[in-house]
Amino acid sequence: MSQFLTSLHTLATDPGLVVLADGVGPVPDFDPALPDSVNNPVKTILAWTAGGGLALAVLGGLSGWALVAVGHNTERAALAARGKQGVLWSLIGAGGIGLTSSLVLAVFTMTSGA
Repeated sequence: MSQFLTSLHTLATDPGLVVLADGVGPVPDFDPALPDSVNNPVKTILAWTAGGGLALAVLGGLSGWALVAVGHNTERAALAARGKQGVLWSLIGAGGIGLTSSLVLAVFTMTSGA
């Protein structure tokens, strides 16, 4: 036990550790940021891509519901089933687009400092 305490005392009184504890490290302070000439167009492209994808997912859902209505009224079960499948995949696609775009935008704003 005495060797353990001696080792802890040696580590605690080491001047190299005191310098690191003061916050002065070997790596200089650096704040990564994209220039505005790159930052603004990238945000615009991300926003338009997410908006366009969500709009297409809504159109896919509407066309799926139209297939369900036509298939049900004309007694074509296969057409109604394809419509229901289209609605389901539109919901999954919209959720994926929303989640992915929000994650990409969150990571992008964290790294760009904006």
